[in-house]
Amino acid sequence: MSAELISILVLVVVFVIATTRSINMGALAFAAAFGVGELVADLDADGIFAGFPGDLFVVLVGVTYLFAIARANGTTDWLVHAAIRLVRGRIALIPWVMFAITGALTAIGAVSPAAVAIVAPIALSFAARYGISPLLMGALVVHGAQAGGFSPISIYGSIVNGVVERENLPGNELVLFFASLVVNLIIAAIVFVLFGGLKLKGRDLDGEGDDRTKGNGAGDLAADAANLTPARTATLTALAALVVAVLVFDLDAGLSAITLAVILSAFWPDASRKAVTEVAWPTVLLICGVLTYVGVLEEMGTIEYAGNAVGDIGVPLLAAVLLCYIAAIISAFASSVGIMGALIPLAVPFLAQGEIGAVGMIAALAVSATVVDVSPFSTNGALVLAAAPDVDRERFFRQLMVYGGIVVAAVPAAVWLVMVVPGFG
Repeated sequence: MSAELISILVLVVVFVIATTRSINMGALAFAAAFGVGELVADLDADGIFAGFPGDLFVVLVGVTYLFAIARANGTTDWLVHAAIRLVRGRIALIPWVMFAITGALTAIGAVSPAAVAIVAPIALSFAARYGISPLLMGALVVHGAQAGGFSPISIYGSIVNGVVERENLPGNELVLFFASLVVNLIIAAIVFVLFGGLKLKGRDLDGEGDDRTKGNGAGDLAADAANLTPARTATLTALAALVVAVLVFDLDAGLSAITLAVILSAFWPDASRKAVTEVAWPTVLLICGVLTYVGVLEEMGTIEYAGNAVGDIGVPLLAAVLLCYIAAIISAFASSVGIMGALIPLAVPFLAQGEIGAVGMIAALAVSATVVDVSPFSTNGALVLAAAPDVDRERFFRQLMVYGGIVVAAVPAAVWLVMVVPGFG
């Protein structure tokens, strides 16, 4: 058996073990990088660590650190409360408020599961109280998180754009962002119509007057959620400053976020004391481990080997749709970010042939790997399942599983048809 095939089989084993044994995929990938690098590729420690993504490590730590501070001082609760007040308590708009909030949170740097973990309990509590389908509300929360998930300063966007830059592929940050935004918005609209969203029209939260959320929906939030304290004002300013720093001045997102987080911590140490422990360390470990293993694959020629194998299918469009389905199926049971980190480099030699547009293919892979996070086997789907009060949990699990299966079956083909077949990029 060739060294390249061994390294691919080890990658498969890593995904299988991580899925079935609940072991962090990044930790497994580091072990695999050590084993394959030393025993198969004859690499020393320096050769193995050459693939460690230091820049992405800083991005992951920086943005999640800043976001943990925002959660600790109540800024996220204030944002939710303010958004509900904007719709003046109209129930039909509440699912879209939750969609927009999770989208905004991931777009400015929150890890997708973190945004879902914050918004889902509030959203599902509203659903239970006002007779909204939990599947409708849960799906809009998750799709909202993915809608904003590929902004240029987001975790997913930074990962994919970083991999594209490393592999010297043509990329377009805005195409990637809007591809995910539009796909998830369309899916959310379909779910809204099919699962009773239109029947909510004309219904309001209890009470009258301008402040219709007073004493009702806002009661699900912290008692002081409506207060814009100095710490929250400073945090909102910091989040806005991060957007400006990255988009206007082209500063590094990770270093900018860490700097802003440190400034906030210096002025409000009590609220920020636990923020470091709430950094998404499992996600950091996952990303860095998988990409380090991918670096070993690149060093030993496995990437080129696998890409040529896909290209040897002889029908580029068929190979492209197969990659999209591989991304969706594996991601439904494992880590979306891990899949993206592995599949994009694997597709490099295939894309280098020039018969498939790289920009469209990368966008299709990214969307296919993340839109399926509604599956109850994924982190986001599991969070929604856990957050739903007063439901038949087994029935809700089956609903999420069936819905996730439909998404896996339909979306990869759809994004392939729209983004890959026309040859964008």
